[in-house]
Amino acid sequence: QETLMGKYGEDTKLIYELQDQGGELLALRYDLTVPFARYLAMNKITNMKRYHVAKVYRRDNPATTRGRYREFYQCDFDIAGQFDPMIPDAECLKIVHEILSDLQLGDFLIKVNDRRILNGVFAVCGVPESRFIHACSTVDKLDKVPWEEVRSEMVGEKGLSPEAADRIGEYVQLHGGLDLIERLLQDPALSQNKLAKEGLGDMKLLFEYLTLFGITGKISFDLSLARGLDYYTGVIFEAVLLHQENEHVEEPVSVGSVAGGGRYDGLVGMFDPKGRKVPCVGVSIGIERIFSILEQRLEASGEKLRATETQVLVATPQKCLLAARLKLISELWDAGIKAEMLYKKDPKLLKQLQYCEDTGIPLAAIVGEQELADGVVKLRDVATRQEVRM
Repeated sequence: QETLMGKYGEDTKLIYELQDQGGELLALRYDLTVPFARYLAMNKITNMKRYHVAKVYRRDNPATTRGRYREFYQCDFDIAGQFDPMIPDAECLKIVHEILSDLQLGDFLIKVNDRRILNGVFAVCGVPESRFIHACSTVDKLDKVPWEEVRSEMVGEKGLSPEAADRIGEYVQLHGGLDLIERLLQDPALSQNKLAKEGLGDMKLLFEYLTLFGITGKISFDLSLARGLDYYTGVIFEAVLLHQENEHVEEPVSVGSVAGGGRYDGLVGMFDPKGRKVPCVGVSIGIERIFSILEQRLEASGEKLRATETQVLVATPQKCLLAARLKLISELWDAGIKAEMLYKKDPKLLKQLQYCEDTGIPLAAIVGEQELADGVVKLRDVATRQEVRM
């Protein structure tokens, strides 16, 4: 349990805790990033590039229609190691862009920001450093609720002054590209802040690399992006699917986040007894979220999806031929061919062919008494009903 505690900020309350029979305090993993950092630290690895697809658990309110579950798969890609600024970060964004384009989920947008820019904004707006993380988790709600609600939470619950909240509001509602970065670099207050200046300098570099990758069309530098997790230290990003309600809408509506990530340079050091740091940047794709969108799309289009990869069904037309089916299917399996048969001693041929049609199995290999006598198999194309003996 202590591996997970103190890494996620406000989200800590979503961790599933459990006690085993010996009274040891355990917890189910909340994401794949913290275990990755622990692994690097324990094995003294300073350089690694890897992907990992596995289950994680969150004590969340499930909303299955939106692909939000308590047990779900994440697909993570991370680059750990000491490299020059923004090169691995740009590659992570390129990968998100490539995946979302290849899946053909429709229009998407990758929002990018930097924790240092956010902290710089909080500092110049008069937020004490001890309240940065609280302010951050409140700003993170901007994609779900309007600024007025976020402002009242900042003032009411997080103890910020109304003036500070209003100044933050002027910044966090900005979004754009290189032009916005240039403008903020000239901003009289922000340009005096060391953190913000560093973050904006790196952001400019990132956009130069993304331009070379040819993907800036789908990327937006968005100051409202905060990502609620504590461990991010630099660049942060989140991919959202856009959903055109109807033709008259200027701004497309977001369906929700399907991927997110960022730079977490301090996490490995938290697990290292000597506090040695390994800089890391990574991205996580939410598989269920994407599946629920693909499923809705299939339903709407009325397309039939094949749920099996079986290439051939081994069938028999008469009774007492189970032995022939078992022998033939065994040969097909040994040859690496994906084959099935019905688990009945004497199924009717029509039933077997109907099963092929229902599941989309393209071929039926039929062995009857005549075929056995001739030493052949009748291969039937289920869709066209053509047959060949071989």
